[in-house]
This record gives sequence, C-alpha cells and structure tokens, in this order.
Amino acid sequence: MADPNMTAMDLKIAFGLHYVVLFSAYAVLWFLCLFCLLPIGLGSERDPETGAPLNPQLGKKALWASVIAAVLWVAFYAFVGFGWLEI
Repeated sequence: MADPNMTAMDLKIAFGLHYVVLFSAYAVLWFLCLFCLLPIGLGSERDPETGAPLNPQLGKKALWASVIAAVLWVAFYAFVGFGWLEI
C-alpha cells in the first residue's frame, strides 16, 4: 500500500521501481535457467584443440531458458500480486 504522505513524485518513482524490479527478476531467472541448461545435451563431440563442444545448441537453449524463465516469472508476479511476497 502507498503511504498517504507520499508526494506525486514519490509515487512516480515507486511505480517505476516496481517495473525495474520485475524486469530484473526476469533477467535473473533467465540467466539462471540458461546456466542450468548449458551442460545439457552436449554429447562427447569436442574440438580437439580447445575442448569446446562442437554443437552447443546455444540458440535452442536460450529459447528454452526464455520459456522456462517466463513461466517462473509469471509465478513470481502472481506471488507479488496476491501479496504473498513483497518487493
């Protein structure tokens, strides 16, 4: 709830920070999902000089990370919306 003593400028700042927190939460969830997905499906084919995987499938993993992070973010947004979690 907003404090009744807040000025209009304070309310604008609080409103903007709400979206910054929500975007930051999505970014953190996306990177967490991506880093969890990186070792999956690498196989044993490696570059002999560097040891890097020949086909890491980064685009596919980034897409999956986006989908999973979106689902987790919706759950986070619901927790905030229902008041079970305060930001």
